[in-house]
Amino acid sequence: MLTKAKIMNNLRVRKIVKKGIKIMKEAFVTKEMIDQIVKKHKTPFYIYDEKGIRENARKLKEAFSWNKGYKEFFAVKATPNPSILKILKDEGCGADCSSYTELLLSNRVGIRGEEIMFSSNDTPPEDFKLAVNLGATINLDDYTHIEFLKKV
Repeated sequence: MLTKAKIMNNLRVRKIVKKGIKIMKEAFVTKEMIDQIVKKHKTPFYIYDEKGIRENARKLKEAFSWNKGYKEFFAVKATPNPSILKILKDEGCGADCSSYTELLLSNRVGIRGEEIMFSSNDTPPEDFKLAVNLGATINLDDYTHIEFLKKV
């Protein structure tokens, strides 16, 4: 049986290189693979390249390795998918959250405390309360939020 885990583990990105210059990126999944997947799974669906996600997270970490305090915080709103968040957590990324739901999702996959950056505008008090309770780093972009946060 073709499971989601098998799909993710079997997909790979291959780069075609000519004389040291990347001239194109070949898809990590073939049309034939898609045809087989569609027979077993309802559409629409997304297919993510786990290997590619991990490689890119590692490349980003390496690019900033000169800065010992650097930490990547993935914007949960970009792809609020627990499987992707778990992969990024495994690769050392934190979660950049801007809502109550994103905080809950991050916490659910094991991202906690200072691994969560909470940046939000026009935020209900409950969102700030949850961020504080989770130990998140709260990023305020407006000094008027300081008094509001003190009241929460």
